[in-house]
Amino acid sequence: MIKNLLIYLLVLSTTSCSTYRFIGNPITINSENLNIKLSEEDIVFFNENQKEIWPLLDINDDKIPGMSVNKANKELIKDKKGEEVIVAIIDSGVEIDHPYLSEFIWTNSNEIPNNSIDDDQNGYVDDLNGWNFLGKSDKENLEYVRLLKKSKPEDKMREIYQKEIDDAIDKNNKTLNRIRSLSKTMEKSDSILKVATGKDDYKIKDAKEIVPKSIEIDEAIRFMESAISNNWTESRFLDAIDYYESSNKYHNNIEFDGRSIVGDDPDNFNDRNYGDSNVDDTNNHGTHVSGIVRSISKSVKIMSIRCVPDGDEYDKDVALSIIYAVDNGAKVINFSFGKKFSPHSDWVNDAMQYAAEKDVLIVNAAGNSANNIDLSENKSYPSDNFDGKEFINNMITVGASTFRFDSTQVASFSNYGSKNVDIFAPGFQVYSSIRDGKFKYNNGTSMAAPHISGVAAVLRSFYPKLSASSIKSIILNSGISMNKKLKEPGSENILEPNSMSLTGKTVNLYNALIYASIFKKNDPKGSLNKYKSIIK
Repeated sequence: MIKNLLIYLLVLSTTSCSTYRFIGNPITINSENLNIKLSEEDIVFFNENQKEIWPLLDINDDKIPGMSVNKANKELIKDKKGEEVIVAIIDSGVEIDHPYLSEFIWTNSNEIPNNSIDDDQNGYVDDLNGWNFLGKSDKENLEYVRLLKKSKPEDKMREIYQKEIDDAIDKNNKTLNRIRSLSKTMEKSDSILKVATGKDDYKIKDAKEIVPKSIEIDEAIRFMESAISNNWTESRFLDAIDYYESSNKYHNNIEFDGRSIVGDDPDNFNDRNYGDSNVDDTNNHGTHVSGIVRSISKSVKIMSIRCVPDGDEYDKDVALSIIYAVDNGAKVINFSFGKKFSPHSDWVNDAMQYAAEKDVLIVNAAGNSANNIDLSENKSYPSDNFDGKEFINNMITVGASTFRFDSTQVASFSNYGSKNVDIFAPGFQVYSSIRDGKFKYNNGTSMAAPHISGVAAVLRSFYPKLSASSIKSIILNSGISMNKKLKEPGSENILEPNSMSLTGKTVNLYNALIYASIFKKNDPKGSLNKYKSIIK
């Protein structure tokens, strides 16, 4: 069934469209790579030069299961320049004057800035760099809270919505207690080891060399080893505490209304005269996502469409954002968001179908609930699956991978599924831009999706005549096989790669460029057979 689907994706188009010819040996997993082990020191981050760029590294050259971006730039792309490609970031906004991003921001050449006139008559006044469908709104409820508010006493779903709220608040409170406890223990353990070693910047190996060791020092060493392995820091604890407290205060609070300031009716699709042209980021997310895309493609122009609040997005905003992106020239759209309930999923589905008709690729984050989203009870929206069938051929759904080529290669938080997750990409400890010109490490399938979007942008830059479905086919088939035994997120079960995603692979730019060079839509089997080693 899976093989048939992959072949089906390849035969959707009918003509060959190569622009460049990239010649090289496709990357495969060498036998010595199959059991890559990282020491505790490596886990802190390999070495300082690799710390910030691991997603760009190569499994053979660097022993890190990245996307071989640096290798592709050095050996294949070199000084070649492709066409400009607009990537729409449908997210929380983008800091468009960030030094890392400012040269890569899309500008609407048909709009005169700040004249309060819709010069290009596209329905959006002064939309110089995109559009903000949220206006001044920032915090929001989750969808099940909004649905509970609108439900009637006799509605059978009321109990389900209320249970979602109760369960979320209970989970948040338990998590807050655990985080606060871990924070205190880390502070105490760190203090003990500083005193024991006589160093403020001690290494774990310094503490292990202490003779004799007290029980207190032994416990502190074990805890700090765990903290290093899990990348626990005080700033991460504070961020987590802020998130879960905010979740109780806004996301799951039935008394809170974040939409009233926008002034529209979110249940009326024809009520479209809302929002403004301020596409600035409000919470770092969209800026981080944009930096990832920019790190891969140098021909990209980032279109900022702000529709994702701190909470669940509205279906109406998502649908209109897709339409805006398509109508204004985007060739790739990045979705680093998702939710469990979607009352107007038909609007979003229609917009995604519109994108398919206009040959625009959509890259979708699989979600961070450690769930098998093939199961109906775990379905996440947006989705290209309707009534058990894929209704469009232009969407790639992405899970998050780590920098380890072992059983933990799939990130512990990532959603997965052999039908509804297509491929994996780096989504663990990813370094990218945030507000105020700064940079930060983040985790999530939100970080995995823009890695695919960046690869897609490179392919569409050098092969502008290849269709969105062909680009999808190339990305999926040219990936690198994952470790043969993978730990199932949320459990200790061991699964095979093809139980985790449709392909059982991670994305690889180097291979994708080679494959695109010889890709023939009239003869997909011939294209595949030329490099059997990279598709098995």
